[in-house]
Amino acid sequence: QVELVESGGGLVQAGGSLGLSCAASGNIFGIYTMGWHRQAPGKERELVARIWSGSSTTYHDSVKGRFAISRDNAKNTVYLQMNSLKPEDTAVYYCNVQTITRGVEDYWGQGTQVTVSS
Repeated sequence: QVELVESGGGLVQAGGSLGLSCAASGNIFGIYTMGWHRQAPGKERELVARIWSGSSTTYHDSVKGRFAISRDNAKNTVYLQMNSLKPEDTAVYYCNVQTITRGVEDYWGQGTQVTVSS
């Protein structure tokens, strides 16, 4: 079992920046990927960014060049730096961790609201 605690988020004007962080605890030795998803009202949850244990990353096309994901393995924490925010980035952002101890298992944070005003 992995527990995730998110922090960050909030309200920002378009063009501004916000940072999110997510700290993992519990069965951290099986963590393979860490990442962020988001879900806007009336839309499906989508992957925003993911980082593998070897530090490879992937991003949703809409955030490439604006968002940066990173992880601190010593602190078992993943970060998402969001720059040049747009109103369409408004959503609830969820931290996601995948473990491979018993096949691939997904764990989710409680979600944090990011609101970008125009």
